[in-house]
Amino acid sequence: MKIKKKLFSVFACVLALMLSLTACGSSNQETADNGKKVNVDIFQFKVEAKDALEKAAKMYMEKNPNVKINIQTVGGGDDYGAALKSKFASGEEPAIFNVGGIQDVIDWKEKLEDLSNEPWVSQTFKGVLDAVTKDGKIYGMPFNQEGYGFIYNKEIFKKAGIDPESIKSFADLENAVKTLDSKKKELGLKSVFAFPAKETWVTGLHLSNVAFSNEFSNIKDTFNAKNIEFKYADALKKLVDLQADYGYKPDGTKASLNSVDYSTQVEELFSLGQVALIQQGNWAYGSIEGIDEELAKNIGILPIPLEGVKEDSIPVGVPMYWAINNGKDDEVKKVAKDFLNWLYTSDEGKDLIINEFKFIPALKGYEGDNLQPKDPLAKDILKYSNEGKTMPWVFMGYPTGWGQEKLGTDIQNYLSGKITWEKLVENAKATWADARK
Repeated sequence: MKIKKKLFSVFACVLALMLSLTACGSSNQETADNGKKVNVDIFQFKVEAKDALEKAAKMYMEKNPNVKINIQTVGGGDDYGAALKSKFASGEEPAIFNVGGIQDVIDWKEKLEDLSNEPWVSQTFKGVLDAVTKDGKIYGMPFNQEGYGFIYNKEIFKKAGIDPESIKSFADLENAVKTLDSKKKELGLKSVFAFPAKETWVTGLHLSNVAFSNEFSNIKDTFNAKNIEFKYADALKKLVDLQADYGYKPDGTKASLNSVDYSTQVEELFSLGQVALIQQGNWAYGSIEGIDEELAKNIGILPIPLEGVKEDSIPVGVPMYWAINNGKDDEVKKVAKDFLNWLYTSDEGKDLIINEFKFIPALKGYEGDNLQPKDPLAKDILKYSNEGKTMPWVFMGYPTGWGQEKLGTDIQNYLSGKITWEKLVENAKATWADARK
């Protein structure tokens, strides 16, 4: 999309006893005082936003020629948290980085700049800053709002004679899956699902959240819990088994589900029409669109039904927060803050957030028709939100590493037959309690 650029005046300021020419920036604060080159390093996790973020940085640098923004993206199949620790340990500390919520704020407290007085704070929606507020101070800026569920191919459902609007419960979903499985050949499917068990964030964080968001009402309760009952372990097992039983298995065994990654799930199997359903969120839209624009227009999100508990809803929350390194010099911090404020609150920035990043904003001020999400996944998420059919994201309140390294790994062990589900539940309770000591 072409973006109309406004013309900004450039003027020279001549002061007595000193001659200096300062290029006055067009963003909300002055940047790069006295012609000094300011380098701002960004270390971020969102692979899907890489191109859009680079475009935004380029636009900002054109307006502020004394600023150089360097972007490094680590995500997808990589552990961003571990990569961030390595980055700081190497001495190459970024100016802008990402934190995930309560535990990250505690872990990185000594490196976090107080953002309480930033202009965007007053524009945030209720509750979105709870996870990054400590001792009355705000340490993170919300990336966006996201939601996830079962993304489905509308054309395949239509050919199979399945009405997606009728899927309100686990039983409804199971029946639809069995129908799709019985028609795999005529629908050209390799399987009904692509279940990326290699990605422990999909299983140990996102899928488990469906159970724990109903055991705990919010992220703070989750974070403060010394123990878990794992009340809905049986219902979670049904969601795991459904995806595993009807999921793509590279060598025909359940154990081979552990080799299926995000790229195989989204970019290969789903985007090429070889599976009908995947557990993912609106962040996958860009990848799907990049491979098949027509398919991307004909996808939607079904609920992730926790049988007997909450069956017609999807999890919606803030995936990550922008943080600023308080150890950087004042000029770098000033530019870092200005860049983020420009990106989320200026007219140009808002246009980028909606049309390039394809984000669902976590800030107010995006009410115009031209600032409404265009892709069908974002529209579905807004629909669920407006109808109150959502679950909170509590996985960010899990003990550090527990979701991926403990539960996610044990789901892999369960799929490969190394442990029973009962042992998985026992391990989950023990490792949670141990982490909270």
